[in-house]
Amino acid sequence: MVDDAGGSTAAVRVRFAPAPSGDLHVGNVRTALYNWAFARHHGGTFVFRVEDTDRSRATDEAYHAALDVLRWLGLDWDEGPGSGGPYAPYRQSERLEIYAGVVAQLLEQGAVYPCFCSRAELDARAEQARRDHRPPGYDGHCRSLSPAEVAAHRAQGRAPVIRFRMPPGSSTFTDLVRGEVTFDHALISDFALTRSDGHPLYMLAASVDDVLMKITHIIRGEDLLSSVPRQLALYAALAVAAEDMPRFGHLPLITGDDGRPLSKRNGEVSIAYYRREGFLPEAMVNYLALLGWSPGNDVELFSLDEMVASFDLERVSKNPARFDVKKLEAVNGEKIRGLVPADFRARLVPMLQAAGLVAHPPTAEQDRLLTAVAPLLQTRLSRLTQAPELLRFLFVAESAFVVDPAEAAKTLLPQTRPQLAAAAAALAGLAEWDAAGIEAVLRAALVDRLGIKPRHAFAPLYVTVSGRRVAPPLFDSMALLGRERTLRRVQAALDVVPEE
Repeated sequence: MVDDAGGSTAAVRVRFAPAPSGDLHVGNVRTALYNWAFARHHGGTFVFRVEDTDRSRATDEAYHAALDVLRWLGLDWDEGPGSGGPYAPYRQSERLEIYAGVVAQLLEQGAVYPCFCSRAELDARAEQARRDHRPPGYDGHCRSLSPAEVAAHRAQGRAPVIRFRMPPGSSTFTDLVRGEVTFDHALISDFALTRSDGHPLYMLAASVDDVLMKITHIIRGEDLLSSVPRQLALYAALAVAAEDMPRFGHLPLITGDDGRPLSKRNGEVSIAYYRREGFLPEAMVNYLALLGWSPGNDVELFSLDEMVASFDLERVSKNPARFDVKKLEAVNGEKIRGLVPADFRARLVPMLQAAGLVAHPPTAEQDRLLTAVAPLLQTRLSRLTQAPELLRFLFVAESAFVVDPAEAAKTLLPQTRPQLAAAAAALAGLAEWDAAGIEAVLRAALVDRLGIKPRHAFAPLYVTVSGRRVAPPLFDSMALLGRERTLRRVQAALDVVPEE
């Protein structure tokens, strides 16, 4: 149940209905998230429906990938693939008989008609309309064909699409995000409901399913706002009662840095990409929620449960939302720091395994090192994919360890040789090999005796031990690396650094 602002007194039923023709993108998932949060906030039902009637584009691979992404994000569904429900099946490719029956009904009552125009004919008439400064769109060429003309076209082997007769007048509705919206039907041409092979198009399948599945609220992107008058006209032709029609809410556009709609031309849109790049699902849903909505009071970090508690459509903005990867990284870093250590460690393992640094499953020694190093790394990451390079020095076989040549050229210079030699001597005499002891002897040897400022004293050691200047804390890293490997690496550096 929702109040008047939500537009219904019926139990909330919303749906997410992607077409499985590629990876789910940022806009898809924000739509899913808002629908899911709206349903959970109102104690309603979240339906996952698959719009896979376009056989030229839909693939099973994309279908299963969509299921996987939603599960990864924690957006569970109440009805849909794998969950069943009272309105199954939830794949439109398995509901073709239903749509065919609706088309037959509409043909019988005269609400639709067969259109035999070929694509070439449509394009030619559209070009002529442009030259004549007439409105674009279908010109009603087949709207009033006689039975004899229809029969003649069929005798020629022409397969028609089925077009809906858009009634005169206008449509006015209250969008739950944008307020009152009016469309003049004179600007809306008769639209196709089926392809020439009889397969349903989006407008038919989506509208029929929304009614049959008793969807109460359709929350989707603003690019579909112009579809509303077509759907309302189709509902009327199907004699859907006013109280049974879904309410609409259209979400703001998501743009790239250039202000244009986010696409592969101005940004990465695939959620699978961000998953591979080491973004946490908690960070993705948190950041996507902020693309058009916020809980207020300048709160930017929240859990899914906290989002559910405060989510409403009244706080959804009408203005475009800019997708900012740097902001996403900042949110991701905060979410990484907020993980309990054991959870953080567990999420590192797949990244290190993918990089070939950790076995499947990790060995006992790798387990020990992971447990010890995870807390040292947790505050330093904005993406989990940064972990392999930061930890390569610790997990790589000693024979495969290399110092980054660019880092060596900047840091391992003749003037640093004395401090490397002093460090080697100090470490060789250390009785207890731990971080505190290592720090004490190195500070005494390099800072106190040689008078080198700490920032300069330890930089060559970072590169010598880890192969790079950015790594977990130096003294902890050396402790975990162990006496033998640490001293071997320091000596290897001394062997190649020339004397002044």
